[in-house]
Amino acid sequence: MKAVVMAGGEGSRLRPVTTNRPKPMVPICNQPIMEHIVTLLKRHGMTEIVSTLYYLSEEIQGYFGDGEDFGIKMDYSIETTPLGTAGSVKKAEHLLKDGTFIIVSGDALTDCDLTKAIEFHKRKGSLATLILYRVPNPLEFGVVITDEDGKVVRFLEKPSWSEVFSDTVNTGMYILEPEIFQYMEPNKQYDWSGDIFPRLLAERKPMFGYIMEEYWADVGSLTQYREAQEHMLAGKVNLPVQGQPIGNGVSIGPNCVIDEEAKLIPPVCLGRNCKIKRGATVGPFSIIGDNSFVEEDANVERSVVWDSAYIGPNVGIHSAIVCGRATVKRDSVVREDAVIGDRCLVDVGCTIRPRVKLWPDKIVERGSTVTMSLVWGSKWRGNLFRELGVAGLSNIEITPDFACRLGSAFGSCFPPGCKIVTSRDSTRSSRMIKRAIIASLLSVGCDVLDMRSAALPIARHFIKTSGAAGAVSVRKLPGNTRVTLIEMLDSTGSYLSRSLERKVESAFFREDFKRTDPDDLGQIEFASRAVEEYQADYFRLLNNDTPVKRLKIVCDYGYSSLGSIFPAMLERLGVESISLNSFNDAKRAPRSISEVERHVQNLGQIVGTLGYDLGVLFTAEGERLTIVDEHGEQVQGNSLLATLGTLVAKTHSDVKIALSVTAPTLLEETLRKQGAVTIRTKADVRSLMNTSMNEHVTFAGDEYGGFIFPEMHPGFDAPFSLGMLVSMLQKTGLSVSEVASELPVFQLAYEQVRVPWEAKGTVMRRISEEGQAGSRVELLDGIKIYDGDSWVLVLPDALEPVFHVYAETPEVGASKSLVGRYVKKIEGMLVVDN
Repeated sequence: MKAVVMAGGEGSRLRPVTTNRPKPMVPICNQPIMEHIVTLLKRHGMTEIVSTLYYLSEEIQGYFGDGEDFGIKMDYSIETTPLGTAGSVKKAEHLLKDGTFIIVSGDALTDCDLTKAIEFHKRKGSLATLILYRVPNPLEFGVVITDEDGKVVRFLEKPSWSEVFSDTVNTGMYILEPEIFQYMEPNKQYDWSGDIFPRLLAERKPMFGYIMEEYWADVGSLTQYREAQEHMLAGKVNLPVQGQPIGNGVSIGPNCVIDEEAKLIPPVCLGRNCKIKRGATVGPFSIIGDNSFVEEDANVERSVVWDSAYIGPNVGIHSAIVCGRATVKRDSVVREDAVIGDRCLVDVGCTIRPRVKLWPDKIVERGSTVTMSLVWGSKWRGNLFRELGVAGLSNIEITPDFACRLGSAFGSCFPPGCKIVTSRDSTRSSRMIKRAIIASLLSVGCDVLDMRSAALPIARHFIKTSGAAGAVSVRKLPGNTRVTLIEMLDSTGSYLSRSLERKVESAFFREDFKRTDPDDLGQIEFASRAVEEYQADYFRLLNNDTPVKRLKIVCDYGYSSLGSIFPAMLERLGVESISLNSFNDAKRAPRSISEVERHVQNLGQIVGTLGYDLGVLFTAEGERLTIVDEHGEQVQGNSLLATLGTLVAKTHSDVKIALSVTAPTLLEETLRKQGAVTIRTKADVRSLMNTSMNEHVTFAGDEYGGFIFPEMHPGFDAPFSLGMLVSMLQKTGLSVSEVASELPVFQLAYEQVRVPWEAKGTVMRRISEEGQAGSRVELLDGIKIYDGDSWVLVLPDALEPVFHVYAETPEVGASKSLVGRYVKKIEGMLVVDN
């Protein structure tokens, strides 16, 4: 017997999950509904199947093909205009006229005993047998009444409660004889319940109803869709669930990786190639699709997650649906009955309220609370560039495809034949992304000078000396090993200007890339002398041929590439050094605060035990450093900045030092007493670098161990900073602790407070209005309010929904109190607005 699968439905009530797929292709337990139906038909001996298609027919044809992979023979009948439930079958008459056939809905889940239904049909000699099912609420279905013999005596389509005369409804499954085609003309619209069956009833033709006792669900709403998943997992449906059972109610697909500290609460179904990280909880009643990631401490309960989705650290998914290739980033929460559509991005710290639906390709900016469904809007976020460059989750947001388009956009902003320097850290993801960028640069006619794996300070220096038009550096984001950072630099080694960034963004979003003749494609060269050129300028600028004192230093290279070149450079400076963690392995590099603290603690113990003069830890691919003095004590933050600034002022003439607006006033006064001129900049790294280049600055730095000597290049450079520190200590004969002991104690306090994006402008206006009432106010970056020898700075973050609050007073307790007062003031403004 042949079977017809009705698979033309749009599933409009299931939107947005059916926006990009027909309803029969919506997955239940990681298999399309229609595949479950095909499995059922095969179970009952039906292997010749005709599918009637209309909406997104190519999706179904592409999945099932000719049916050979599923052990069946699949034919298709495709409607160009809707012909109704019966007219579509009439169109396939030539495939069905040989004998009795069965019609099954391709978008309802059932394990009906079709063999018993067919036996009933034959025993009754029926022309048409309707398979019926009893439901508690028949309002959304066609109600059918049968007599004691099973003969249909009455129909009523979607009745009101006053018209409900039975709980027996039409399931859309029929067993028919080919004579049924006599009641239809070709290419006309007919419906079984509205046209054909009422006519058979009127003509008293043999038409019976078979009441099934097995499972049936229409899957007509998003709630019913999740319920059908739960019924499958609970074993209420006699259909197989893919995967290897590993216990009561847990099925796992091949190549899954589940951390020992992850928790699976039955029933749970995992697809192929899933990864469940440490501390994550999945279940109960949860499905995770193929190739999906659930990160540390995430919680997925009573939810459906489709293929290739990413659930970030500490994310909560509660009774929700997350569609294919969607990304939900750390600390976000998706509440009950919410739906995240295909390829949506929910950024850090967001809340998706109950019953909110995000249509495909939506971006929810970090820290947002979404209270209503998003149907229309842009596919892309407003800004491609963040503070340091383009950043995103490795191989999830920053993929080779993304990198190719970004590289093409960047290369298209330069004339053909220009040189672009490329470099990376030693991680596999950075290597992959850099190679994709190189390919795209070549495709738009740029030549590439590839440094392979190189410390960022050496790369910045090489850009300036090589005559390159720009550069691309790929590395892990400092502080987060899951995020790839792509930094784009200009010909001086500085970050791109805002205007050039906008030009790159425009080309990227519009995909307005140059196309180059195959004969004019770019070429790759390897930057073979980049290190030698860096070393030459390094020693030329230090000019320390006759050191007064031979220092002893312990260097923790933090698994960076510096470990292979810097020990010999220190020897040339007259330094005896011991190397720690000197092999290149960026995956093991200390990035988080706790990792850095462990390295510093170990470094301090070694320095103190050996009696060495100094310890140094290199972080951020050679951009930043942490110092330990001869007693094993860490010199950090503004104290380290003041130590280097003081030594620069002591050993150089006409010193000009650039400081962030967040640096203590007491630090500025200390440097001025040493004869230095100070310049304030905005709080971001880019502003500090640009000021260093444009204002003829001698030295610049921040409180995080990043220091700039612009005569070398305009970026942070930990190796050169250490070289300068060694040279200045040798010239002065001082130790780090002696310099630091002369410095005042900086009484700076800091807190941050969450402020929704939409409230930032209001908060800034009110703080500004209050600050103008008799106090001196500075508006270089944020709002800085002075009161005698104290000040408070309220600084909105450009990327996060937070405000940074800094304060300095003569006493640390007073500084903390001042910060706390402004934090409460900001929180009070938010309460008033709500």
